Amino acid sequence: MKIALVHDWLTGMRGGEKVLEIFCELFPDAHLYTLLHIKGSVSNTIENMDIRTSFVQKLPFKNKKYRHYLPIFPTIVERFRLEDYDLVLSSSHCVAKGVITGPKTLHVCYCFTPMRYIWDLYNLYFGKERSNAITRLSMFLVLGYLRKWDVDSSKRVDKFVAISKYVADRIKKYYNRDSDIIYPPADCSYFKPGISNGNFYLMVTPLAPNKRVDIAVKAFNELDLPLKIIGSGPEEKMLKKIASENIELLGWQPDETVREHYVNCKALIFPGVEDFGIVPLEAQACGRPVIALGEGGVLETVLPLDNKDINAKNEDSIVNNATGIFFYEQTPESLAQAVIRFKSVADSFDKGRIRKHAKSFDTAIFKDKIKIYIEQTYNEFKKIA
Repeated sequence: MKIALVHDWLTGMRGGEKVLEIFCELFPDAHLYTLLHIKGSVSNTIENMDIRTSFVQKLPFKNKKYRHYLPIFPTIVERFRLEDYDLVLSSSHCVAKGVITGPKTLHVCYCFTPMRYIWDLYNLYFGKERSNAITRLSMFLVLGYLRKWDVDSSKRVDKFVAISKYVADRIKKYYNRDSDIIYPPADCSYFKPGISNGNFYLMVTPLAPNKRVDIAVKAFNELDLPLKIIGSGPEEKMLKKIASENIELLGWQPDETVREHYVNCKALIFPGVEDFGIVPLEAQACGRPVIALGEGGVLETVLPLDNKDINAKNEDSIVNNATGIFFYEQTPESLAQAVIRFKSVADSFDKGRIRKHAKSFDTAIFKDKIKIYIEQTYNEFKKIA
């Protein structure tokens, strides 16, 4: 069987690339198509694939400014020649799902999300606070085209697989397509508990608008508690300007350092709305609780301590069955209140219970599920074809 993998771009090892890595392990002889590949930015498993890039690879400022070429991404991704493949497996949060395949090709899209920045998060990415007048005008002029292309190209996909119920609902809303759900993996063999002696709270995240790191910074400015932030991105300069001395921005760090910080933190802070969110699961795999906004994918990955059920008599037993705490308003004040609440019950969270929950999302489980799904879907497709 001739197989092609399609991924939006290869510029770092984030959650989407960890999923792609497993696709590469399952199909090591596949051709991997991507708009842009920054060599050395992803794992050896991915780097060793037969990687085929697009015209974006030759454009100026591509390494740091590739997102600025968004208006031409649809045209470029359609230039990949995939008619002769038996199976195309795209992993998409931007345009990868829009590739054109042949009539005898099965196209399965593992969808991280419909494009956030042209749908529900458009104002967050391109509002006055985060973009200049030229950028806002440019996006305004191409927004209609991008939205139409995004919907039209969704019809080329034979089967959608969503990373969460939350994303399945968005696929239905924007594309009017049904989808199956297979949760992404957390590497519980790598991320595991250890001796914890830290007194800090932790964020592991790209410093991008939708992650709402600014909310955490403002909350911890008021709390005057230690917060460490691992990650880099376009908001780094702004965040450094507003952060107090109790907040450390550590930049990008290797997996070993990330794991060490998971193990030693008091809790992971997660104030953004994520389509799924592998980071909270990695923290839980290390036995650490999560303080998160109660919206999006964390509703499916974190077992929250429920305000309604707590009283002085049974609080400890309820904490033992929880893996985190939710707050429900995306504000510094709401997050700060959740942290204060967490401090009062922090010692009662059960490390083993938290890890046991995370292990239900383990890499081995994902690998088996996606392999069986693709085999069954391909067999059904061939019968119809």
